[in-house]
Parts: sequence; C-alpha cells; structure tokens
Amino acid sequence: MTPSSQPISDQTWEAIRTEFTLPALRQVRRRLSELMEDPEPVMQQLVRVFIDDGTFCPGFQFLPGGQLHPIVMLLFQRAMELQIPHNYFTLWMVTSSRAFAGGRPVDHLKGGPAPLLRALEAFRWS
Repeated sequence: MTPSSQPISDQTWEAIRTEFTLPALRQVRRRLSELMEDPEPVMQQLVRVFIDDGTFCPGFQFLPGGQLHPIVMLLFQRAMELQIPHNYFTLWMVTSSRAFAGGRPVDHLKGGPAPLLRALEAFRWS
C-alpha cells in the first residue's frame, strides 16, 4: 500500500465509522464549540478525510472529553510534512503493519511516538 496506489473502498470507511466513529466536520465543529470558546485552533489541527462530497473526522484522534490525542496530532503533523494525504494517513493508522508485528498504528498510541514515527516514515517511502 503506497500513499497514491489506489482508491480507498467504501467498506474501509464503513469499518472506520463502525470502530472509531467518523463524524462530519460540521458535527465536530459544533461539539468543539460546546467545549471551548474558540474552536478554530483545534479545527485547524484535525485529521480530515474526504469521502465523496463530504468531509469527516476519524474518531481515533479524539480522547474522551473531546480533546485531540497528542500522539495522533504529532503523527499527523509529520504526515503533512511528508506530503501524505489525509485519507492515506487515516488508512495507515488502521492498517496492519509489519512494523508492529501485524498490529495497527492506532493500537500502539499508548506507547511513545518514536516507533510510530519510524513506521510512518517507512510508509511514506514504501
């Protein structure tokens, strides 16, 4: 799987929606507006996916209470520097990886970011 190899299937998006939620961007904005006075700084950091004509936010980037997961934000910032598109970053997060003995990056967020960053770099150049 490379960042530009093929379209992402509807089944993949549905699996992400089922496991993590995949709210529309406007729903996330509304929820963040309830939690903070100015949601714009947070809105600018969000992982977004573009499906058909909609923009959605994978739920794996949120901690309970609505804050953004700091390791996901660090990984996403690096993905943007590596020019990995949003949709393919999201796919990488939920896809089994040899770097994690068949586990998915999203399942390794509780550890430190270094192994995840190395795996992201390898993904970019694969």
